[in-house]
Amino acid sequence: ISQPYVVAHMTELLALQGTEKVLEIGTGSGYQTAVLGRLAAQVFTVERIASLSQRAARILAELEIDNVHYFVGDGSLGWPEHAPYEAILVTCAAPRVPVPLLEQLADGGRMVTPVGPRGAQTLVRVIRTGETFKEEQLSAVAFVPLIGQYGW
Repeated sequence: ISQPYVVAHMTELLALQGTEKVLEIGTGSGYQTAVLGRLAAQVFTVERIASLSQRAARILAELEIDNVHYFVGDGSLGWPEHAPYEAILVTCAAPRVPVPLLEQLADGGRMVTPVGPRGAQTLVRVIRTGETFKEEQLSAVAFVPLIGQYGW
């Protein structure tokens, strides 16, 4: 589970205005999902472990956060059926930014993701302008691995 200040920092880097459709990779406990649900118009969250997704859905329903949509699957593939997304937040690390997530990022969209080897990564913000993707390397972080076709 990410520390609250890391969740806050990553969310801040998305620069949400309240109108965005957000893709979250790695629902986990649902804490980050709940934060996003309060700050965005819609959240689409992908978790590979069904029991975690179901538990988060129950908790967020109790909190009356009803703008979140849940999917169990390979997060490295995103959720293309609902793309494009104005913001993408990845809560697990991959060796490089997964190509399917870049493809699902809207023009003008922002993605925040940890990138690098297991155990020590760099937090990266990607901003899409047309077909150009600008990557900003921000800070050293350590996240659990993204398990999937474009992860580990």
